[in-house]
Amino acid sequence: MSESVTSGVRALSVASAFAGMRSVAPVRFRAGCPDCRGRFELTASALRLAIGASSRTTFYSFTCPDCGAAVRKPAGERVVELLTGGGVRTLRLQAP
Repeated sequence: MSESVTSGVRALSVASAFAGMRSVAPVRFRAGCPDCRGRFELTASALRLAIGASSRTTFYSFTCPDCGAAVRKPAGERVVELLTGGGVRTLRLQAP
């Protein structure tokens, strides 16, 4: 490992900084379809989060992998936290 000392600070290469890290499994979210009653897990890329000015206009959506229905569900503060933390793409809605 090459390192230099400048004012007591060590410079590390990117390779040495990430040495030993392993790949992380993608986050999966449990969901259900109100149409077909299917239960399944979805990756962040299968979900969309829309954040509006109020709780009525904040929701997440996905397409049911079992029946193909478009599903839209309300998202409270905790759900918004979990989805954004898990990498779900977010759309901020503007008030008219």
